[in-house]
Amino acid sequence: MTDVRTSFSAEVSDAVRRLAGVAERTPLQRNARLSELTGAEVWVKREDLQVGRSYKVRGAYNTISQLDAAGRAAGAVCASAGNHGQGVAYACRVLGVHGRVFVPGTTPRQKRQRIAALGGDMVELVVTGDTYDDAAAAAAASAQMTGATLVPAFDALSTVVGQATVAVEVLDQLGGAPDVVVLPVGGGGLLAGCGTWLREHSPGTRLVGVEPAGAASMAAALAAGAPVELPEIDTFVDGAAVRRVGAVTHPLVRDAGAELVAVAEGQICTEMLELYQVDGVIAEPAGALATAALTGGVVRVEPGQTVVCLLSGGNNDVSRYAEIVERSLVHQGLKHYFLVEFPQEPGALRRFLDEVLGPDDDIVLFEYVKRDNRETGAALTGIELGSPEGLAPLLARIEAGPLKIQHLAPGTTAYRFLV
Repeated sequence: MTDVRTSFSAEVSDAVRRLAGVAERTPLQRNARLSELTGAEVWVKREDLQVGRSYKVRGAYNTISQLDAAGRAAGAVCASAGNHGQGVAYACRVLGVHGRVFVPGTTPRQKRQRIAALGGDMVELVVTGDTYDDAAAAAAASAQMTGATLVPAFDALSTVVGQATVAVEVLDQLGGAPDVVVLPVGGGGLLAGCGTWLREHSPGTRLVGVEPAGAASMAAALAAGAPVELPEIDTFVDGAAVRRVGAVTHPLVRDAGAELVAVAEGQICTEMLELYQVDGVIAEPAGALATAALTGGVVRVEPGQTVVCLLSGGNNDVSRYAEIVERSLVHQGLKHYFLVEFPQEPGALRRFLDEVLGPDDDIVLFEYVKRDNRETGAALTGIELGSPEGLAPLLARIEAGPLKIQHLAPGTTAYRFLV
């Protein structure tokens, strides 16, 4: 095991040299909001300020830069949810290698545009399928057909080694070993790389990997003893929505002794808004995973500890903020939806406002279609509460009133259909 660690450490040192002048040495900043909340000294590694606004360029460039002349002539191909594709596109343009980047249809338009801009004439963007795994299958088929080198987003040692350079920078910038390092997890390349390197150079550091609750594929792999395919995933956290982790990354994460936790997508949205409104940081959903684990109480730290969270990406499409606000409000228990059957008579809405709504409640959605041949007409009504504690009194007033009102609870079929 010592030989393996030494070999890995040497490869990471080589990667640091290759990336010099290519990847940015991103800032490590103390975060006052998170430090005050936890009582710890919380530092944020700003990989959202990296080339391509994500750490992914590290692994991509480390892989492509090691191709021999024949490999470069054959080109490179990859699958990506967006950020890895930007890293590959940038590396291809810098190194003069032709590349093809496959992305699923769920990849935000902003990320697609950045891939095209970073790659220029050296890269072709191909949109296919609905998930990362669909894009991965198409990329593998393309590589086999053309002879191009497949550049994995996470499941290759050269990619893992490149991502480990983040940990090298953190320890150098911090000037010592952190007590806790919190990293986002998708396919596991970042956690595998940083965890393996930290295990040798900072063995006392507690390592925590954070997955989105709707795509906790690494925790499933650790529980099963091998990578397993999740039957379904929530693709909202597109940068970490991986159905199956890598055969390379899984044992490295296991041997690194990392803790795995999951954060609800709604909490991630709440943290994205806090990062934007309080810290002035634009984070994509996967980028907010690590800090969301702190603010959501999923990861507990001790007062006075030195904690490092990786903000892994800042490629968030502005058009997504309406959904982000919605998910955040629902997660906090502040927004609720109801189907209200109003009698088709004058004053029915006024009675609802007077008898059902509380003083701090606000109607934020009201969709009503009058049906003349019926005695009642249904209205989809969205209500935003002044505080989560306002729900119980609201439901009590509904129960005591004469109107027939159905609460559309999050997760139900009706809720998913209507909202």
